[in-house]
Amino acid sequence: MNSTLTPLTFLARSAQVYRDRVAVVDGGRRFTYAEMEARCHRLASALRALGATAGDRIAVLAPNTPMALEVHWGVPLMGGVLVMLNYRLQAPELAWIVNHCGAKVLLADPQYRDMMEEVRGDMPLVEHIISDHEAFLETGSAPLPDPHQPNEDDLFTINYTSGTTGFPKGVMFTHRGAYLNALGEGLEHGLTNETIYLWTLPLFHCNGWCFPWAVTAVGGTHVLLRQVDGQRIEELIEGEAVTHLCGAPVVINTIAQHFATRGKSLPRFLKMVTAGAPPSPAVIRAASEIGADVAHVYGLTETYGPMTICAWRAEWNSGTLEQRAVWKARQGVGYVIAGTDVAVFDPDMRSVPADGATLGEVCMRGNNVMLGYYNNPAATAEAFRGGWFHSGDLAVLHPDGYIELRDRAKDIVISGGENISSIEVEKAIMDHPAVLEAAVVAAPDAKWGEVPAAFVGLKPGMSVTAEELAAFCRERIAHFKCPKRIEFGPLPKTATGKTRKNELRERLWQGHEKRIH
Repeated sequence: MNSTLTPLTFLARSAQVYRDRVAVVDGGRRFTYAEMEARCHRLASALRALGATAGDRIAVLAPNTPMALEVHWGVPLMGGVLVMLNYRLQAPELAWIVNHCGAKVLLADPQYRDMMEEVRGDMPLVEHIISDHEAFLETGSAPLPDPHQPNEDDLFTINYTSGTTGFPKGVMFTHRGAYLNALGEGLEHGLTNETIYLWTLPLFHCNGWCFPWAVTAVGGTHVLLRQVDGQRIEELIEGEAVTHLCGAPVVINTIAQHFATRGKSLPRFLKMVTAGAPPSPAVIRAASEIGADVAHVYGLTETYGPMTICAWRAEWNSGTLEQRAVWKARQGVGYVIAGTDVAVFDPDMRSVPADGATLGEVCMRGNNVMLGYYNNPAATAEAFRGGWFHSGDLAVLHPDGYIELRDRAKDIVISGGENISSIEVEKAIMDHPAVLEAAVVAAPDAKWGEVPAAFVGLKPGMSVTAEELAAFCRERIAHFKCPKRIEFGPLPKTATGKTRKNELRERLWQGHEKRIH
């Protein structure tokens, strides 16, 4: 009466039901579902031929290419654990993650191979770096004999997130959680076998918010895009009849502004799903003005990506465009698969009153909450204290039951949907011999929503320019994490000697619409 819940069944079914339908569009190439299934089986077979076995971690570094999509089945089909890597990180940061997860095989797009070969000596467990995906598929065969048969609570993927420190934490997904979250995406966003999904969201982001499995489950079409480019997105939306896409607010705004500046509107229905950082009403309004149906979702890597949605109500349709944008900017209610397992608690784990004013922490539990942090029991125990996952996000609960984020308990900067640890950036700055102290907070930015800003105190008699310090940081951490604004001077302190980051934030945000995370 019970069968294992795993996304592996989605591809098997669509390859049977929609065998000759186009599953993947990659530039001039098109693969049917039958071809996609065969390619995933050949990938699994090729990995086995390298010596990879069940439980081995397989790391993948690639933009949105066929390889980045196909590993979502090819790796688990042979029993491996998929580890998608953030290609915006620098080589030493990627090597740290590869070592932490213990990956045996690294699949890297050709544009990243040289970078990873430079740090190969720092990854002693890696036995193979594969960069020619098509040639590698030729070493495998299809169908795969004896595909892996997982238990639904088995480890499926590991996604690394910065969290509150500079050391990434590996968020563990299970087959069951990924299966259910994928179904949630399909239900909440109306995916069908007529869905044409454009990959503006990086596939390394929480496994593409589980949309690889969701789109495949319904027999939709994946349209791949290596990088966000307004003109190319316009061409694909029009040429491929795109119906759905996802992205951080900066991506949604890029698309909206591209169409608006050309005096164009969308040629047909297009649902845009946005998350990563709470979108301002202005972003939602701009996308609506070009004809997009914007859905605002909220979640974390620890919740398989989206876990809540600002579920729209028919009675809100009578509001003005501005008012509808304000309503839609709220984080809303739990996905149908999350049920009521999203709450706002006070420090004693009691629900805050639904008054739209009392702050509490957003906590989650249930079907689409992570298994835990890989090889980090202390962080796992801390995150799940009291039997709920603690998001670190502060919110209010409105009388209608919808949540709205007001601040973050963590000092994370969310820039273009990417989490940037302020502590990690501070550590990089503090490595400079002229620096005495540093504090990093979020500063407003018209394009990215917010970017890191650094306040730096120098040692007596020492000097360094902002440009020199920024270059120093770029040698140590990913460029997108480096401070875009640096100010020098003494830092405001509390009576106990702690830096008053709230004062620094207020200084930066004066005259700007306050961003809420």
